[in-house]
Amino acid sequence: MAKPASKNNTKAKPPTGRAPAQDVSPDGAGIRVLCVDDHAVLVEGLKAQFAIEDRIRVVGRLATPEMLLDEVVRLKPDVVLLDIEMPGSDVFEMADRMRCMHPNLRFVFLSAHVRDGYLAAAYKCGAWGYFAKGDELEDIVAGIKELARNTAGTFVMGPKVRQRCAAGNPSPNARPQPISVKPNDEPRPTPPLESLTSREIEVLRLIGKGLSRVEIAKELSRSAKTIDGHQERMMKKLGIDARADLMRFAIREGLAEA
Repeated sequence: MAKPASKNNTKAKPPTGRAPAQDVSPDGAGIRVLCVDDHAVLVEGLKAQFAIEDRIRVVGRLATPEMLLDEVVRLKPDVVLLDIEMPGSDVFEMADRMRCMHPNLRFVFLSAHVRDGYLAAAYKCGAWGYFAKGDELEDIVAGIKELARNTAGTFVMGPKVRQRCAAGNPSPNARPQPISVKPNDEPRPTPPLESLTSREIEVLRLIGKGLSRVEIAKELSRSAKTIDGHQERMMKKLGIDARADLMRFAIREGLAEA
């Protein structure tokens, strides 16, 4: 479970595949950011917020990831913001290639939807963080600052991602700050979906498609009683009390689209 970072956090070794690095602007120079996002309004909002901060500036913007590797070489950004839900090439595959070619480059994902699968894929491909587009612009800026001075290879999460991974929700009046997961203490953020077995995920996918327990049993060549058992275990693992909520969870996670 992710814990709020403190000023006295012990430096941790970076996860496998992510190279240790120095502060991206040790001499006080600005943090160079490349935005890869097809939503111009969001990028303009970030530019305006970065201008207030002074230390951060956008050096380029791409609406698709196709030219990402070329632009990284040309623009030499310190941080790359990657929208997950863009048309074109798979951003996780592109991020993995970018990590191999530029191991000291910090890249962080932005997404309109905080899904378990997205979060797991972001960590697996070597990302330095994950933020929701619903986060306040100030929180995203704070996260970029954390990424820029991050020499421990920690995985930085925005408030909404933090809430997703945390057990329980913070006070509605409290505004959570971006946090870091220390790899040596907690090897990775563990979203709820990863607690399920492959069979349970398959059952959940079919529930999301609106199939009844009898229809799912027929689809998977199992008995309805076996499906009931899978459903009960999933509800317990996910902290869900009703089948209708299981369906909503599956739809939110995009399983019903598979």
